[in-house]
Amino acid sequence: MFLIWKYFALGFSALLPLINPLGSALIFLGLVGHAPIDAYRSLAGKIALNTVIFLAVIEVVGSSLLAFFGISLPIMQVSGGIVIAMIGWSLLNQKDSGPNPEKTAVAAVPAITKAQIADLQDKAFYPFTFPITAGPGCIVVMLTLSVHATQPTVSKTVLAHVGLFSAAIALSASIYLCYAYAPRITRAVSPSTVHGILRVIAFILLCIGVQIAWNGLSDLLKPLLQH
Repeated sequence: MFLIWKYFALGFSALLPLINPLGSALIFLGLVGHAPIDAYRSLAGKIALNTVIFLAVIEVVGSSLLAFFGISLPIMQVSGGIVIAMIGWSLLNQKDSGPNPEKTAVAAVPAITKAQIADLQDKAFYPFTFPITAGPGCIVVMLTLSVHATQPTVSKTVLAHVGLFSAAIALSASIYLCYAYAPRITRAVSPSTVHGILRVIAFILLCIGVQIAWNGLSDLLKPLLQH
């Protein structure tokens, strides 16, 4: 149970500032426009389900993908840890309260009117799931955490991946709540409040990246120090 909770906390805290359900809900609201609440809920359910499947696939194929390219676990930990730390650092030093640039680049399209509700279902995966909800940064983080979850025994490895998958489910649940009730939430929560919370989470993400990179670097240096 300890491994499940450990990797649940690790995955949830690392992916939360990147997915940013509250911030992404602002983009989602602008794209959907003045649609009925039922349309919001239906589309939010599909996006949440797509996000779970999207992250689960990355988690499952992560180790196999690295093995195919001949990349070792310590190298992936160092490289991925540096990337995660850089993402955390950039989020920590953002001067404005706007959403992630990689998401707004795709979101800068005309808002969808009520007459175009039927077209919303076709956009459930692209661009609503990827990259507005889960962008390229999520792929890097999930791939790194998937490799980092490899344990000495099969049973422990399974428990670690269960923790990561549980984090993906919890994040998808938050996505559904924020997207389904986007009009109400965006009126109640100010962007500055969301940005303040994300600053704290960004610092945690920075620490996670440094820790993962250090674990990989320690494994790389261990054979050298023994000689």
